[in-house]
Amino acid sequence: MRLLPVAACGLLFAALSFAQSRPQRPPLPGADWVQLFDGKTLQGWTVIGKEKWVVEDGTIHGEALGRDYGYLQTEKKYTDFHMSVRFKCEGKGNSGVFFHVDFKPGTADVSQGLQFEIDCNINQHTGGVYGDGRQWIVWPAPEKGGVVRQSDWNDYQLKVEGNRYVAVLNGVEMIDFTDPSPKSFDGHIALQLHSGGEGNMRFKDIYIRDLTKR
Repeated sequence: MRLLPVAACGLLFAALSFAQSRPQRPPLPGADWVQLFDGKTLQGWTVIGKEKWVVEDGTIHGEALGRDYGYLQTEKKYTDFHMSVRFKCEGKGNSGVFFHVDFKPGTADVSQGLQFEIDCNINQHTGGVYGDGRQWIVWPAPEKGGVVRQSDWNDYQLKVEGNRYVAVLNGVEMIDFTDPSPKSFDGHIALQLHSGGEGNMRFKDIYIRDLTKR
């Protein structure tokens, strides 16, 4: 076996030491976004309730089997985050993206949390925020009621930073609201099927930028 000359060993050691001592570069823009849905499995998610959640053709398909609420919840909890998701309504029932949510043990009854509304019917406040026992917290201006696409994919960008909630739908800012009296601050994210038995939703391209500090 050939041995490196002493000088070469010294240079190699110096190079390794320099590489280890260099400060870590901050992540490039977008590099801190991660997938919440891998397009193949429901890994990282938990079904809440008795409704049907499956992976089909690279999408999450939620379909009502009964007339109760159904949810697909992240295993991880988030306080502050930016989220990007695409959704498509295939039924009449509405839906939503819950945040800071939790459920009564063994049930699909929400014990805390808010939702960014999804309803592909015109002027049904998609992009608004509802929940925490206070019903509507804020909804978009009436002239934005037609931004949602009824039979196509919708691009949804959501921000939760403390008590500030921002929703952008298909490139249009629907709300930018600072909640004067928030009730929940930490919890899971969950996709919803509304009660009534008409829930039929698809979701894909789900990414998150976790800003949570614990």
